[in-house]
Amino acid sequence: MTAYILRRLWQMLPTMLGVVVLVFVLFNWVGGDPAYILAGKMSNPEQIANIRRQLGIDEPYYVQLWIFIKQIVTFNFGASWSTGESVANVILTRLGPSLTVLIPLTILETFLAVALALAIAFVRGSLTDRAVMIACTIGMSISILVYIIVFQYYFAYKLGLFPVQGWGNNFFENLFKYSALPILIALAVGIAPNLRLFRTFVLDEVNQDYVRTARAKGASEKRVLWVHVLRNASIPMITHVMSNLPALLIGAFLIERFFSIPGIGREVILAVERSDFPVIKAITVYVAAATMIFNLLTDLIYSAVDPRVQLK
Repeated sequence: MTAYILRRLWQMLPTMLGVVVLVFVLFNWVGGDPAYILAGKMSNPEQIANIRRQLGIDEPYYVQLWIFIKQIVTFNFGASWSTGESVANVILTRLGPSLTVLIPLTILETFLAVALALAIAFVRGSLTDRAVMIACTIGMSISILVYIIVFQYYFAYKLGLFPVQGWGNNFFENLFKYSALPILIALAVGIAPNLRLFRTFVLDEVNQDYVRTARAKGASEKRVLWVHVLRNASIPMITHVMSNLPALLIGAFLIERFFSIPGIGREVILAVERSDFPVIKAITVYVAAATMIFNLLTDLIYSAVDPRVQLK
C-alpha cells in the first residue's frame, strides 16, 4: 500500500508540472500584460516599467516560470491586486465557509441519493419508479436560479425560517443558521441527477449472476439490495462523488454569491471581475492538485470498500 501511494504521488509530478506550465502560458501570453491592468488607464511608460520590475515580469520567461513554481511550493503568491490581502490568507479564510456548506451537502446528498436509488430499484418498473424518474427529469430541467428565488421567497421571506444572507464567526451559527437554506437549495438541485445516476448503477448490478445466486440461496430482496448490490454499485458511486468534490468548491459560486457566503467560489468570481490574476492562478493550481489527490483517495477507498480491488 505504501509503495503504491508513493508511486502515485511520484506520477502526479509530471501532471502537476503540465498544469503549472499551462496556467503560466495562459496568464502570460493570453491574459495580457498585468502591468497595464495594475497601472490603469492614466499611466505612463515609467509607471508600467516600474510595475513590471516589481512583479518580475521583465525577467526572461524561464525565470518567471521558476518564480511561479516557487510561489506554488511555498504557498506565497504575494498580495491580491485588488484588495492587497495576502493570497494565501485569501484561500485559507475562504476555504472554511465553503467547506461549512459543501461537506454537509455532500454527505446528505450522497446518503439520500443512495437510499432513494436502492428504494427505487426495489420497486423498479412500477408506477412509483416512473413517477420518480419523471420528477427527477423535471427537477433537472429547472435552473438553479429558480430554486434560489423560490426558496428565498418562501422559506426566508414568507415563513421566516432562515436568513436570506449573512455569515458570522461562530461555526455552529454558520452551519445551522446561515448555511441551512443554501444546503437545502443545493440538495434540491443535486438530488435529481444523482438519484438518476445512482439508480442506473444499482440496476446495472441487479441482473448480475451473483444477485440471482443470492436470491436462489433464499436471501431477502432487501438483503440482496443493501448488502450484495450496494457493495458492487458503490465503486462507480464513489468515483462520481470523489471526482466532483474539488469542482464543488468552484461550482458553488452562485450559492455563495446569492447568500453572501465568503467562500472560494465567490472569491473566484470577484477575482475574475477584478482581473485579480494572483488569486485566480493560485486557486486554479491548488484545485488541480486537490483533484489529483482526491483521485488517489478514491483508489484507496476502493480497496477499503471491496477487498477484491488490488492496488498494484
